[in-house]
Amino acid sequence: MSRHTLHRLWLTLSALVFALSAHARIVRDSLQSRVLGTTKYYTVYTPAGFNHNPQQHYPVLYLLHGFTDDDRAWQDKGQMDRVADELIASGEIQPMIIVMPNAGGPDTKNIWNGYFNMTGWAYEDFFYQEFLPTVEEKYRAGGSRGQRAVAGLSMGGGGSVGYALGHPDMFSSCYAMSAWFIAEERTGVSPDDKVGLLTNAVSKRSPFDALKKASEEEMDSYRKIVWFIDCGDDDFLFEQNINLYKELRKHRLNAQLRVRDGGHTWEYWHNALRLCLPFVSRNFSK
Repeated sequence: MSRHTLHRLWLTLSALVFALSAHARIVRDSLQSRVLGTTKYYTVYTPAGFNHNPQQHYPVLYLLHGFTDDDRAWQDKGQMDRVADELIASGEIQPMIIVMPNAGGPDTKNIWNGYFNMTGWAYEDFFYQEFLPTVEEKYRAGGSRGQRAVAGLSMGGGGSVGYALGHPDMFSSCYAMSAWFIAEERTGVSPDDKVGLLTNAVSKRSPFDALKKASEEEMDSYRKIVWFIDCGDDDFLFEQNINLYKELRKHRLNAQLRVRDGGHTWEYWHNALRLCLPFVSRNFSK
């Protein structure tokens, strides 16, 4: 093979490597959790150019899935990457890392579902002590309240509200879609009843209780977050979401509400991303 041919081959390979690094990617990653005593998978969206410029730092959105789904749902069912690619290309959002943690699965008898701590499953401790620091270091993201947001649907919508209220110094904005955050507490729940434990954990993290009990200092920290409640008019959780929006406004929190045609469906949540991603992007610190 001649030197000229080798040179052309090298240029072609270099161009290919550059092209691959310049495209957005979906990565499924994992970490070994000491808190949970197991390996936890998660999915990450990295924008175009992430691998090409190792010095660039990005804001991060934690995008939470719903009950019986896992970290792949936003990609497989919601086509999250396509929406993000289009919005970045049009300039409607800034390039960001989107992290989709795994907090559930369809086998509710044997798989834990939920974002809060419960007997036998300290997921929230895992999230803040292990998951968030590991992901942000590895993917050059977040690092401060102004560079971090949380959003989610259904169980993940309630999780996003609970995380923002529980850690208001951590997030600049919260976007809750069709959020589930009201549950009737069950008595005599067995340690093996994962759904019962989840229900009680949701009940204990009621945002209405948190707002009612908040000190003035805590309320001031909630007012630093920009809130967005998004729920379809045919959603069975509609009243919960409307009442939460009213409660947020009652306490003079910076909250927006959108009610669109639709129910508790992936069609609704896919379209909600076109509101969610520009919203969180606008509220990242410059």
